[in-house]
Amino acid sequence: MKNITGKEYAAQKYNEAVVKERMLLLDYLMNEQNGYSRNRAKDILKGHGVQVDMKLVTQWNYELQPGQTVRISKHKKKTELQSQWLRIVYEDKDIIIIDKQIGILSAGNSSKQYCVKTILDEYFERRHFKCHAHVVHRLDRETSGLMVYAKSIEAAQILEKDWKQRVFDRRYVAVVENVIEQEGGTLESWLKDNKSFVTYSSPVDNGGKLAITHYRVVGRSETETLVELRLETGRKNQIRVHMSDIGHPIVGDMKYGAKTNPLHRMCLHAWRLFLYHPITGERLEFETPFPTEFIRRFNINQ
Repeated sequence: MKNITGKEYAAQKYNEAVVKERMLLLDYLMNEQNGYSRNRAKDILKGHGVQVDMKLVTQWNYELQPGQTVRISKHKKKTELQSQWLRIVYEDKDIIIIDKQIGILSAGNSSKQYCVKTILDEYFERRHFKCHAHVVHRLDRETSGLMVYAKSIEAAQILEKDWKQRVFDRRYVAVVENVIEQEGGTLESWLKDNKSFVTYSSPVDNGGKLAITHYRVVGRSETETLVELRLETGRKNQIRVHMSDIGHPIVGDMKYGAKTNPLHRMCLHAWRLFLYHPITGERLEFETPFPTEFIRRFNINQ
């Protein structure tokens, strides 16, 4: 077995750097090393993950001096969320924003069905938080991207009651079949489920719900189009049905008319989520990059 030095061991266990100017420890964690979010930085401090000159420090307002050495543990606590299905983008005491992967439901049809809500509830329990994940909107199993869950009934009720005013910009990106010639447009129809739970569209009021989708072309190949979609309403299967209506079903969406599935997924991703915080009213803006596998199909840079 190879013997390692104390310096090598420290390098395996910590990120280490020398302070260059006077600042608060929280500001240092947020700006100087890995660019942690405020909540993540505070979690690291509370979890005894920071040392200053070899001494454990947990106060966020500890004042660092030039020349001091800060060590940050590389190892995640068991209470942190480590899941192949999602990553946490933002979290506070009222809401949590996640980036969902394909292949998992947002919420199950029964309490025993494994879904994003299950993962979040287990995470809250490990952290000893007295809360549950409240579902306020959904993404299809094969759709990836940004979602918000409420952590309190109050936050959930505010989001559900005032969704359109609270969530003021929600956008998706999709790869669709065939080439869209125009640069963009607006799609409007009434959507209603049939007895087989398939959503169908009508240009006139059929007793369903009015759905409005705005789209713009981002890129084109010989056989496909990359489009950005902005929802004015948030109806079930809205984007899938609307794109199918105009002869451009989402690649991989066999249920609504796609003939190809080269990426073995439905090529729809929720990339932007802008909202006003349900409790504080603070403006929050979240974005994720377009999926790399989408971009590679077109000669563009995001």
